[in-house]
Amino acid sequence: MNPVRRRRLLWVIALVVAAGIATTLVAMALQRNIAYLYTPSEVLRGEAGEHARFRLGGMVAADSFKRAPGSLEATFRVTDGDAQMPVRYTGILPDLFREKQAVVATGRMQGDTFVAEEILAKHDETYMPKEVADKMGVAHKKHDVATPTAEEGRN
Repeated sequence: MNPVRRRRLLWVIALVVAAGIATTLVAMALQRNIAYLYTPSEVLRGEAGEHARFRLGGMVAADSFKRAPGSLEATFRVTDGDAQMPVRYTGILPDLFREKQAVVATGRMQGDTFVAEEILAKHDETYMPKEVADKMGVAHKKHDVATPTAEEGRN
């Protein structure tokens, strides 16, 4: 093999190795930032993993919200109709956060309690995130509860 071809081959090999390293780094970064959505029932069945970061979606259970006076720590329960999961959050809640409304919390399990890092609440009277609406629809069918129309749940 002459020196020009050898140099070209080395450049091609170096380029392929660099592309492989870059692809691996991008894949690892994306994997760390993915947060899957689970309902309380799925979490209690162990589908979410013990130390994984994930999103918990459902409705804020009635009469479950508590906050100590002068504290930013809030506790409440999220339900999907089958199960309830206690949630603890320290911070300012969204203005539209309230009981009996859709919520998506991002965080991790700590014992039997979900510790939220971020809380997202619905933005108007008919909004519910599509993933939450789909999973809640399954629970409604199981318990023979009337569901909102598809148009209402996805606006």
